[in-house]
Amino acid sequence: MPKRGDFKVEKLSEIAKRRNQIKQRKSDIMAHFNFENNLSELTKLDAPMQRGPLMRWQRKALSLDDQAGAGGSSDRHLSLPEGIAGGLSPRRTRIGSSRTPSKGSKTPLTCRTPNRTPGKTPGNSKKVSGKTPNKKTPLTPHSDRFIPSRSTTDQDLGHYLMMNNENENPLAGGKVDYQQRVTENICKGQQDPQNAKILSFRQKAPQAKEGYLNNLKVLYSSGKCSAPKALSTRQIPQQPDRILDAPELLDDYYLNLLDWSSHNHLALALGGSVYLWNAGNSTVTLLCELESEEEYISCVSWIKEGNILAVGNSTGAVQLWDVSQQKLMRTMGGHAARVGSLAWNSYILSSGCRSGAIHHHDVRVADHQVGTLTSHAQEVCGLQWAPDGRYLASGGNDNLLNVWEGMAEAPVHSFTHHMAAVKAVAWCPWQPSVLASGGGTADRHIRLWNVLTGACLHSVDTNSQVCSILWSSSYKELISGHGFSQNQLIIWKYPAMGRVAELTGHTARVLGLAMSPDGSTVASAAADETIRLWRCFEIDKQRKSSSSKSFKEPVTKSALQRGIR
Repeated sequence: MPKRGDFKVEKLSEIAKRRNQIKQRKSDIMAHFNFENNLSELTKLDAPMQRGPLMRWQRKALSLDDQAGAGGSSDRHLSLPEGIAGGLSPRRTRIGSSRTPSKGSKTPLTCRTPNRTPGKTPGNSKKVSGKTPNKKTPLTPHSDRFIPSRSTTDQDLGHYLMMNNENENPLAGGKVDYQQRVTENICKGQQDPQNAKILSFRQKAPQAKEGYLNNLKVLYSSGKCSAPKALSTRQIPQQPDRILDAPELLDDYYLNLLDWSSHNHLALALGGSVYLWNAGNSTVTLLCELESEEEYISCVSWIKEGNILAVGNSTGAVQLWDVSQQKLMRTMGGHAARVGSLAWNSYILSSGCRSGAIHHHDVRVADHQVGTLTSHAQEVCGLQWAPDGRYLASGGNDNLLNVWEGMAEAPVHSFTHHMAAVKAVAWCPWQPSVLASGGGTADRHIRLWNVLTGACLHSVDTNSQVCSILWSSSYKELISGHGFSQNQLIIWKYPAMGRVAELTGHTARVLGLAMSPDGSTVASAAADETIRLWRCFEIDKQRKSSSSKSFKEPVTKSALQRGIR
């Protein structure tokens, strides 16, 4: 029979064992907690590290402070700001004022004459000082060194070029294939290692590979387009002809808020209202206005004849307005979300929805919906019928560009070359089988397609977000509107796609473009709440008169009599 002391010893040993287990669990929990903290610090690349060694510039500043405090003679004294001495990176506080115009604060589509200074060329307003700079200025003992831009330097390629020696070839003896593979992997097929430079002293332009995949090394670039510059055969005004105010213009990339009719009326959607600007007499008319403040107009599109305006709103409805009588003719539903794009083909109106669906409406009959296309998985932001009405091009936020033949339910081509949303789609007016498309911020490319063969005819990197594309049949050129980061308009020469001119002036991204009926003026609507009219395709009078010069019989009484007979 066990004694009482044995029970006591057994109980104490059990308590000690329990304490050891609790201590072990605590240590495991603390180790796991420390591991998670260290892992979270390593994954937060954009935030400053809370623990770790000081940065190089911080150590340098502290060493200079120590030298100055020890009595050393130093002309420059650097000290760390408060809050940085502990190893934290400095933070910048950006203060910006957001301007939200209230209703009635501005008159929409009022003209503002741009400031022009005679005798000065735009873009050449550099001040020239009276002193001639001395090119051979001696370096001071405390002048900084010129350090190259290491952010644009390929360290792997530089190390490979420094270690590669022709006299001592470690890969000799049947390893030529291995050397070629190493060269291809390091250079990534972009440049020759024999002619490559180790250091880079300026920012490189983004280089995007062809095909579905894109390395996306540079998202934005401060440099201009790297496309070749075409020879300019005419004088293109660098300043807009007119500037119109557009308060409450929605800054939404996926909407189409601007269109120009064949009757010279410019339709613009501002919030929940649609305004018409007569380019002939500069009069402004309020066509329609939504009752709810939460709703807004998402797209507008004129019929080819120019007397009917299709208006899509955020509730998914499409309205048809008779502009001559300012009367709502009918409202067509069927969409589950907002309508962001519209396109006319005679009496067929195609509408693209945020859900990715495309509906065909026959405006002549009561049962208007005659077809539905469901190939896009996200919002349809670009929609355009070919001039001959044979093909329909649709671009979506799913990076797809689809080409449909007539009313077919399956696309004949589905291009996946773009790396961002495809909003800019435009058909060539003199070659109905040629299509131009532009990608968003992550793509920045303009591509030309032959829809008969499905081949990509040309591709050019614009270095900016492509928002809209228009064709000019007078000069066989294209004009594109861009967003981040240049906010400019670029004129391209077809088919070489060389840059003819760049039109700057907008302070925010260009959301849409529209061309006048005569093809001489382009209207650009931007997020800076302005519309600028550019006379960039105006036909020279001498050229027009020489091309249309022909023999004409003088109008006489005998000629009139012959015409009557």
